[in-house]
Amino acid sequence: MNQFDVETSRDAIAVTVGDTEILRYVIHPDSPKDEAPKPYLYPLRFLDGGDAAVRRPWDHRWHTGLQFTWSHVADQNFWGGPTFAVEDGYQMRGNLGSMKHTGFATEPVGGDDVVFDETLEWMTSRDEHWVDEHRVQRVHSLDAARGIWTIDLTTELTNVSDQTLPLGSPTTAGRPNAGYTGWFWRGPRAWTGCTVVNSNGDEGEDNTMGKVADWVAFSSEHDDIDGGGTVLVFAGTSTSDDAEVPPIKWFTRTGIFAVASQSPAFDQEIHLPAQGKLTLNHRFVFIAKVCDPQELNALGEEFAL
Repeated sequence: MNQFDVETSRDAIAVTVGDTEILRYVIHPDSPKDEAPKPYLYPLRFLDGGDAAVRRPWDHRWHTGLQFTWSHVADQNFWGGPTFAVEDGYQMRGNLGSMKHTGFATEPVGGDDVVFDETLEWMTSRDEHWVDEHRVQRVHSLDAARGIWTIDLTTELTNVSDQTLPLGSPTTAGRPNAGYTGWFWRGPRAWTGCTVVNSNGDEGEDNTMGKVADWVAFSSEHDDIDGGGTVLVFAGTSTSDDAEVPPIKWFTRTGIFAVASQSPAFDQEIHLPAQGKLTLNHRFVFIAKVCDPQELNALGEEFAL
């Protein structure tokens, strides 16, 4: 258990540590069109084998493990499901796009780290090519003794349409506290009502939703096996030389289900001009134990971006 191993198939790449598949990156999903098909990370597991995510839960079929999304891009939805409008709420509007994997720079291999360096094209519901994405995901910092592994998520979006694209969320469209967009993690059903704290020392989803914080940590006991885990999520950065970019704010829930999103457009749209670029950089740390506040503060310093 000193390194990551990789198993590759046509549609997915699995990363294992010993006998545990800690993640599978599905590059050619079989998701229905109304879920805005896109690559995703699922399953996700802690080193002890405990589940760290869920795919296609009954309440929101388009929630899938850990995936990159964007709910409001002009009139298009690259997130899945219904689109919110203040006039009539959530409705299916025939506007669901897709994100298509177009290739890896190099084939992912095992070792001390595993890198998925890929390009993607964002296609609208009208089959228009609006965004080129360069996505780099790096799995690293394996520490079997402490039950830790980490993944960094870097995305560079280039607007290849001939128009300025407003990048928003349900909140920018008029629904309060629904600023989800960007990278989105959905925890397993067992994590409903789990403990959540942030780097400011605040506890509970209401004290994190829509706030700015360096990191947020979710902790819960597992179903099925003994023990528990902690998902430590870092806000990271959102930058652009071509558009005004607001600070990253958190979309978090635990009461009805556990979710986290480092939202780059929680309550303020980003207006990305034609050929403009936006770069996001985040980190998730998966720890195979329920961490106390002192441990979380130490880990927050150790793994800070």
